[in-house]
Amino acid sequence: MDRSTVTRAFGEVRPLLAERGCTISPDVRLRTLAEVIGHLGETGKTGIIDGTGIRVRRPAVGRKDRDKFISGKNKQNAVKAMVLTDEQGRLLFCSPTRPGSCAGITRARELGLVKLLVEGPAVEILADAGYQGLGAQAGGRVVTPPHHKFKKDAPDWYEEVHEGRRKAHSSRRIRVEHGIAT
Repeated sequence: MDRSTVTRAFGEVRPLLAERGCTISPDVRLRTLAEVIGHLGETGKTGIIDGTGIRVRRPAVGRKDRDKFISGKNKQNAVKAMVLTDEQGRLLFCSPTRPGSCAGITRARELGLVKLLVEGPAVEILADAGYQGLGAQAGGRVVTPPHHKFKKDAPDWYEEVHEGRRKAHSSRRIRVEHGIAT
């Protein structure tokens, strides 16, 4: 494919992406995680974070780090990326990919998310249960689903309250899944 064909193809795709909500505004372009956190702080919006696995072909036989691509969760060869969307599900940041054996919370720490949240503006980030340790490290700015307080002999009312809180968190966080799908 020559350069003019690629330019023409991107010229047709960009308006389509803009219609789907992948732009912040015509004059704002966010390139780094720090810029995204700054934007969320300025606008007072909530961010939603999640990790996603992208299935890939198995690396070549002679490659020394071949086993790193096997995702323990899905038992597939994959690369993982961390995605951050706003509360409408618009994609704000997608990290570079890493081999599939990397956990989402580890990837967030590697990208410096904890430091950005502690030193940056007051921002609320919704995350799934895989990011539970990040909330304490970031001064409570990462909100995860509630833990089960009782494992045995819970009061009768507790299960209903816990389930209600868990569903409320999940319904706020589902937009990141829509952003990943888009």
